[in-house]
Amino acid sequence: MAAISGVGLSWRSKVSERPSTKKKPSRSSSTTIRLCVSSPRIKMTVSVEKKQFSIQKSEEIFNAAKELMPGGVNSPVRAFKSVGGQPIVIDSVKGSHMWDVDGNEYIDYVGSWGPAIIGHADDKVLAALAETMKKGTSFGAPCALENDLAEMVISAVPSIEMVRFVNSGTEACMGVLRLARAFTSRAKIIKFEGCYHGHADPFLVKAGSGVATLGLPDSPGVPRAATIDTLTSPYNDISTVENLFNTHKGEIAAVILEAVVGNSGFITPKPDFLNALRRITKENGALLIFDEVMTGFRLAYGGAQEYFGVTPDLTTLGKIIGGGLPVGAYGGRREIMEMVAPAGPMYQAGTLSGNPLAMTAGIHTLRRLKEPGSYEHLDKITGELIRGILDAGKNAGHEISGGYISGMFGFFFTEGPVYSFDDAKKSDTAKFAKFYRGMLEEGVYFAPSQFEAGFTSLAHTSEDIQRTIAAAEKVFRNI
Repeated sequence: MAAISGVGLSWRSKVSERPSTKKKPSRSSSTTIRLCVSSPRIKMTVSVEKKQFSIQKSEEIFNAAKELMPGGVNSPVRAFKSVGGQPIVIDSVKGSHMWDVDGNEYIDYVGSWGPAIIGHADDKVLAALAETMKKGTSFGAPCALENDLAEMVISAVPSIEMVRFVNSGTEACMGVLRLARAFTSRAKIIKFEGCYHGHADPFLVKAGSGVATLGLPDSPGVPRAATIDTLTSPYNDISTVENLFNTHKGEIAAVILEAVVGNSGFITPKPDFLNALRRITKENGALLIFDEVMTGFRLAYGGAQEYFGVTPDLTTLGKIIGGGLPVGAYGGRREIMEMVAPAGPMYQAGTLSGNPLAMTAGIHTLRRLKEPGSYEHLDKITGELIRGILDAGKNAGHEISGGYISGMFGFFFTEGPVYSFDDAKKSDTAKFAKFYRGMLEEGVYFAPSQFEAGFTSLAHTSEDIQRTIAAAEKVFRNI
């Protein structure tokens, strides 16, 4: 059972969480809402002895990095701008834990921003990669591994009949946008405030995530011409979407969204929101695109579209399907995908697309997820985690709300409910920063931003969860 953000209600999908053969969910298989009743938590005796927290080596490395790379990082949120203090520099990871260069150990709820759903450095994945590397690391030509992973993706994700592999979520979203415009011969798209679809120019409009964390405008360097056809609506606001379609009749190519928002924190759709989008797009000859870079193979084996029983026209994937190596993909109905070169006229290419190492890691990650009990485990431990954090915060007198679905969760320092980016922005980000730094010193690593979702893995244990809750209780009392 997965609690909706901030409202004490829960989604329960009627679609089985166990992986199944390809099956299109019907409209009648949409989720229902149930009251979430927290069961009493069983306290475990957990040793909390640990070495003195110090990040001297991290500080030295980061200071050197600032002379070499913009802000000292290769992706903005890593710089800890919104939480303050010194970023930690990671040395190694295994299972649900990570170690920094100073030797501090952390329970990790970032999971490389989502890919590590079976745990970091899984032994079977590493062994398969070692065998694949003996044959080479890049071919720039077709390989059989591409077929294997493509078949797995197509059989799992309801909307996908053909797939194109790329190298990142950003690249997947760039490709799917061009495809939607090519297929419909229309230019305009609708995206939602706080949904992040990578850093391509057309998407950097009210994009949330790192942009919001850093307090930047959508981005200098993005010309007006690149975003003039990007229309925006608040998330969970159907009336605005309907008004946009009425105002721009026959001009809108697609609606793209994160079915569960992970880049404004964790925000779930209201009960009929996704079904309404499916109806409106069909009525107007537009395509519905689910960006499942985060939610794909995480909410269920078939992603958010399996979980909620709503099938889009096109889907983007990333993260999990590469098992921790750089990967992305977009796919959908065959008639749409056959527009892509060389089958059709819409051009998109990539030197490292279908890289054998990424394909291998993805194949073995998905095989592990297909094992019975995988999603039940994710649901159980994530539920224990979020209920424990919310209880600890409220018992200490803090305004806090949050929720989870399967292996994805989030919490906000606001009373809630949180149904949109505007709601999320009511959070006390200064308090989150204090909480974040306190948890870091207690050996717990969350995403360094109030506006990012968290992730659990099959490697997380009940002991990990109880240690985290105990740390949260301590930190909440001190902030």
